[in-house]
Amino acid sequence: MLDAIRWDNDLIRRYDLAGPRYTSYPTAVQFDSLVGTFDLFHALRESRKAQRPLSLYVHVPFCANICYYCACNKVITKDRGRALPYLQRLEQEIQLIACHLDPAQKVEQLHFGGGTPTFLSHDELRQLMSRLRKSFNLLDDDSGDYGIEIDPREADWSTMGLLRELGFNRVSIGLQDLDPAVQRAVNRLQSLEETRAVIEAARTLQFRSINIDLIYGLPKQTPDNFARTVEEVISLQPDRLSVFNYAHLPERFMPQRRIHSHELPTAAQKLDILQRTIDQLTAAGYRYIGMDHFALPDDELAIAQEESTLQRNFQGYTTHGHCDLIGLGVSAISQIGDLYCQNSSDLNHYQNALASAQMATQRGLVCNADDRLRRAVIQQLICTFHLEFAEIERVFNIDFRGYFSAQWPQLQSMATDGLIALDNEKISVLPAGRLLVRSVCMVFDAYLEQHNHQRFSRVI
Repeated sequence: MLDAIRWDNDLIRRYDLAGPRYTSYPTAVQFDSLVGTFDLFHALRESRKAQRPLSLYVHVPFCANICYYCACNKVITKDRGRALPYLQRLEQEIQLIACHLDPAQKVEQLHFGGGTPTFLSHDELRQLMSRLRKSFNLLDDDSGDYGIEIDPREADWSTMGLLRELGFNRVSIGLQDLDPAVQRAVNRLQSLEETRAVIEAARTLQFRSINIDLIYGLPKQTPDNFARTVEEVISLQPDRLSVFNYAHLPERFMPQRRIHSHELPTAAQKLDILQRTIDQLTAAGYRYIGMDHFALPDDELAIAQEESTLQRNFQGYTTHGHCDLIGLGVSAISQIGDLYCQNSSDLNHYQNALASAQMATQRGLVCNADDRLRRAVIQQLICTFHLEFAEIERVFNIDFRGYFSAQWPQLQSMATDGLIALDNEKISVLPAGRLLVRSVCMVFDAYLEQHNHQRFSRVI
């Protein structure tokens, strides 16, 4: 079992930098318009030839209400009819993608995100899943990881029953904070009872896994009131928890301009909130997976981390990183072999492109040899907190110390500081460094000096 993480204020003060979350390397900041539909179709054909399994991500952008903290690609509307033209174009995209793949390629993982996927009516959800099953080889024995994001204010027992009937077996529930003052400050009023009802339905209907999302750093949060939220959440016994750091970037995300900056907790309060949250979750038996994520010891993510098979992609930590990820819908990102590509983030552009029988691919990147090497290094560190040089040298035919000679002094400095253990054979991220693993990964990022660090959230 991995050692528990250790809180070290001195290390946090020095290494709590702004940087990428590394759901990919290179990150989406490097995507450009030189990559388009031709590259996507070529990658799909290569996937078909290799008979690689698939992971599907479907983006449903609609929400009935605005949450002020949200930085997702979304459309706020009370008009449920706006979903119909979008679903028509989404079905076109599904068909255009599927004809370049082999029906034998199994869909091991499926995830509906948003927005609020349950903004769709029951009939619309049925029709969308029917189209996916006709176009892709979805598993029908409940062995796949088929998840959906749930807003408890938009779901009830009948909704949960429908989702289970359609093949979903995992749910991720947005909660963020239970304190009424915090909820009012971010315009998300959601009771514990609403959340508990959805969780009870999921357990009764035998959903395999329940995740709850929390956010720390929101307006009017204090260490004490957030500790009460965490205590209530622990009583709900989710299999997984995500505890995200709120990044206040009102210049980039317009809804955040409605948040009063003077109501945000101070940097010291945020650290206190996080430290107390970690203590509470650890005492309750949750394991720190990394990057804001916690899981019970018998969860698949925790087991995969123990076995060094955990991976990371645009859906976060996953046990299906060997799959080609197909992103469907506005703003969705695909990772197919060495190709990353993203659909237009503008709803009208997305719908108009598909109305003209064109793909909505807007930008992307094809990894070169250096990208592949650094991606493997970063993935190993961020998923397992450990890196054996010999394995990287064998796969990529390099001398690790020679290849990363420019980075070696920085790694030695991190070792001196107690962030990592370093010798001529391996790097191990120490318990005091695991909260700061993004800072270790940033050493290997060849593009970081080109980035405007204000585009990224801080590590903690």
